[in-house]
Amino acid sequence: MPDFTAIDLSRYRLEKSTEMLAAALRDYDDGDNASANNRAYYCIFHAIRAVLALDGEDYKKHSTVIGRFTVAYLKTEILPRRFGRLISNASLIRNRSDYEDFFICSAEDTRRLIDGAREFHAAVSAYLEQRYTEG
Repeated sequence: MPDFTAIDLSRYRLEKSTEMLAAALRDYDDGDNASANNRAYYCIFHAIRAVLALDGEDYKKHSTVIGRFTVAYLKTEILPRRFGRLISNASLIRNRSDYEDFFICSAEDTRRLIDGAREFHAAVSAYLEQRYTEG
């Protein structure tokens, strides 16, 4: 079995995040807001896991992943605190879109979520590139 480093795992997860962002944009363009919401959330979630990979951390529950990231990176302002609201909103919209009968998210709200996911992805990418080069 190959020897994967924390950086390898982090890069893999960041690539998953990038793929989810592209899928969110495609789904949005196709008029599928529910799928776009799901993909935007997973863009954010995989980016969070990419950061935590460098700390050697991973958890089974989404809420634990998000909670740990919030404490370690948002409350300490390593990454902007304002992303906390985006993450909470993305989780709520994704859950409602995936599981609530008759939930309809407006195209405007979906677009805002995707734009937030794009901004979060860019911030996390920049942070991780700095961490990767620091070694």
